[in-house]
Amino acid sequence: MYPLTIGLAIENRDLWEQAQTCLAQLPFRIIVEHQDVGDVSNFLDRLERMRPDVVLVDISGWKEPLEGLVSSIRAAAGDPMIVALNTTAQADAILSSLRAGINEYLFPPLQDTLRKALERRSNERSRRRDGGTKGAGKAVGFVSAKGGCGATTMVCHFAQELGRQNLKVLLADMDFDAGLVGFITKTKSVYSILDAINNLHRLDIHYWRALVSNGIPGVEIVSSPLALAAKMQPRDDQIRQVLSFARPNYDWTLVDLGRGLGRIAMAAMEELDEVCLVTTLEVPALHQAKQVVQTLLDGGFGKSRLRLLLNRAPKRLDISPEELEKMLGIPIFGTVINDYPELYETYAEGRMLNRSSELGKQIARLALKLASIEEEKTERKRFALFG
Repeated sequence: MYPLTIGLAIENRDLWEQAQTCLAQLPFRIIVEHQDVGDVSNFLDRLERMRPDVVLVDISGWKEPLEGLVSSIRAAAGDPMIVALNTTAQADAILSSLRAGINEYLFPPLQDTLRKALERRSNERSRRRDGGTKGAGKAVGFVSAKGGCGATTMVCHFAQELGRQNLKVLLADMDFDAGLVGFITKTKSVYSILDAINNLHRLDIHYWRALVSNGIPGVEIVSSPLALAAKMQPRDDQIRQVLSFARPNYDWTLVDLGRGLGRIAMAAMEELDEVCLVTTLEVPALHQAKQVVQTLLDGGFGKSRLRLLLNRAPKRLDISPEELEKMLGIPIFGTVINDYPELYETYAEGRMLNRSSELGKQIARLALKLASIEEEKTERKRFALFG
């Protein structure tokens, strides 16, 4: 069962007690509790910080149009399931709620109806996460703890290495702030991920093929837009729809999510199998890395799906790996040396890292580790023609 997180805004005492009794028997976690429905701004602030999967809102005393409330909740929390709780089952109230965009309208007794509604949502998420993607490729997001930690360099070279293994790879740039995948890979496409987002109504494999380019052998690339500032920000559900469409067509979908856990990154999480968090040993970066880890764990993203990559590591660490892992709460998946001159020369010459360089070798090993490909077997296949 998918581990849902719940936000409550319930003022009516009977509705509050019934909802709490029901939730106490389910494996879901309440992360927002609010009992003053009239104090909407405070509730929305808490929703924006915690972003629950489901919002239960008491509308028994609500006098304003529900459209405004629903719009505000979605603007704050992304695309949660919104369940309206009321003390009556009047047909007009039910109809107006559904027209306003409420997902479920429930009234007492809540025990069975609320449980079934939440279980349906949980099963839907589970199917989208597991059942709907079996045999349909794996999706991994790359996040920098803060700007400059190197997530874009990592994701581009991971994609390059997996492409070398005769795997079908998609490299998607969803860093709408910086968007450097196109620069690093030298892709020439005039289209971007935003073209897919704005044309979901016509998105099929033929249209998709027109959007992607091949800046790296074996890798299809879809870049971020060059001038997002003049364009409308994509909605959370649009981000998920694009990833849900693309990933069945590839063995691996690698997504650059930029720095930190912005709205786009959080929207993409539902479609990702794993997240690679890239950090350096700078104190601000470690602080931000800890915040990212805690936010994902609090949101139900399993620790086993997080991969911590320590970038630009010195030969001697001032802190032991064990201390670092204890501080951040997850094990170190891999470490990459600090070789800024090599990287500077590479990008200045408009190329990717040479795999024979020490930096190139380390990143290639990590890519193989991520894909559970043994390096020794790879080398044997490469020289099999020579006996």
